[in-house]
Formats: sequence, C-alpha cells, structure tokens
Amino acid sequence: MVQYKTNYSRNVLSQFLMLSILTGFLLLLNHEFIINFYIKNQATNTGYIVNGSILLLFLIGIVRLVLLLLRYSREENALARFIKNVQDKEKLPTDRINKKSLIYNRYLSVLEISKHNVAVNHSALASTLVATESTRLSLPRFISNILILTGVFGTIISLSIALLGASDIIDSADGISGMSIVIHGMSTALSTTSTAIVCYLFFGYFYMKLTDVQTELLSGIEQATTLYIMPRFTYQTDSMLHEVGNLVKALREAANVMAKTQGDFSEAGRNLNLLTGTSTERITRLSADIEEIKSLLRAGFRLS
Repeated sequence: MVQYKTNYSRNVLSQFLMLSILTGFLLLLNHEFIINFYIKNQATNTGYIVNGSILLLFLIGIVRLVLLLLRYSREENALARFIKNVQDKEKLPTDRINKKSLIYNRYLSVLEISKHNVAVNHSALASTLVATESTRLSLPRFISNILILTGVFGTIISLSIALLGASDIIDSADGISGMSIVIHGMSTALSTTSTAIVCYLFFGYFYMKLTDVQTELLSGIEQATTLYIMPRFTYQTDSMLHEVGNLVKALREAANVMAKTQGDFSEAGRNLNLLTGTSTERITRLSADIEEIKSLLRAGFRLS
C-alpha cells in the first residue's frame, strides 16, 4: 500500500488562506498606525521604493507558491486515481488521468523502456524526476534567500540618509532640516527591516511547506512505481527465481493431483472388472434357470 498524504497540498492552501485572512484582519485593525508608519511624513521616496520592492518580491513569490501548490494538488489527485485504477484491476491504469501528470509520464516511460527489452533503472528515473521538479522551485528559493537581504539593504540606505542628515546638522547653523532627515532615515530603516522580516517569516513558512508537499508527492510516485508499475514490465534475477520457484511448486501440486487421479482410475478399473465378473456369473445362472424352465414346460405340456 502506498503511504502518502493525498490532500497535503490542499491542506497547505487552506492554511495559507486562513493565515492570509488573519493577516489582512490585523492590518485592517491597525491601518492608522500602518499609514502613519509607512506613508505619512516621509521626507524622501526611499521608504516607498524599498518597501515597495520588498512587497513586490513577496507577492511574486506568493503567486508562484500558490500556482505550484495548485499544480501539486492536481498531481496528487492523478496519483490517487492511478492507485485506485490498479487496485480495481482496470484494464488501463492510466484511465481518466491527465496526460501531463507525473504518474502518467512515469507509466509511459517504464512501458517504453520495457518494449526495447531493457532493464528499467528505477534510480535514474527517480533522480531525473527530482532534478526536473527542483527547477520549479528556483524562483521561490531565490526570493526566500534574498527577501531578508532586501530589508538589510533598505536599512543600509536609510542609515546612509540619516548620516547625510547628521552631516547637514554639523555643517549648518540651523539643523532642523537635517534633524528631520536623520529621523526619517532611522524610521525608514526600521520600516524596511520590519517589512522584510514579516514577509520573510510568512513566505519562508509556506516555502518550507511547499518543499514538504513536493517531497511527499515524489515519494508517493516512487512507491507507486515500485509496487504497481515495475512488476508489470520488468523482470529481475530474484523475481525470475521467485517465479520459477512458484512454477515448480505448482508443477509439484499438479503431479500430486495427477497421481491421485491415476489411483482413482485404477480403483475404478478394479471395480469395473469386479462388476463385469459378477454380471457374467449372473448371466450364466440366468441361462441355466431359463433352460430348466423350458424343460419343465415341455414335460408339463408333453411337448415334443
């Protein structure tokens, strides 16, 4: 029996939906603070640019994560359908399965290799599938790696602005404008760091769950290949010896049945011979009785 979670990606999508609603509700409750912290009283556009870049990267990564989770949900359904077809002993295990699914392509690959009378290298097929699927996570992996760095980059830029404001304070007699730049730089550094940390925590968790979904799906495909696909088309030395052993065992049982049947036939022959002898004796006795009756009739009726 294949051991894998059939609705793992759907559960992750449910978690994503609930957490997104909760986050949106919290943002709505604190909208005044967020507006004051990110939008109002901004001396430069640095905060807008850095925070906007962080949010843009975050949204691109989230869209990619959701698309991959939906795709793996379809793959899980295809794998479940394939296993059900095999267990129901359908004529074609790939019946009613999407032709672009991974399990469908795996079945066709093993079938094509077996047509050439070549041993199927299961390890090579598994490695190829892992390598192919790992490329789909390139963008989420890149965003997960640089998301926290964008906050650090924004902090560095904001501190540079704050240092410029401090330089203006030193160089000018009226340092009010320079002080506002310093405060703006420190505030921007805090806002960019906070944005990057929150986005990284949210994105990092679901990126981790996405890798779990992928691992679980690939594990299910390899189990299905080992249990249901490989035995249909491949024969290894051990499996051949096992089949020969079963054949010898079946032949031994057939020989025992034939010997028993032969004994039954011999017994039936003896019974038939005994029955034939008894019938002959009875027929002879019956003939004698008939002759005696004929003699008595002649004597009684004085026949010639």
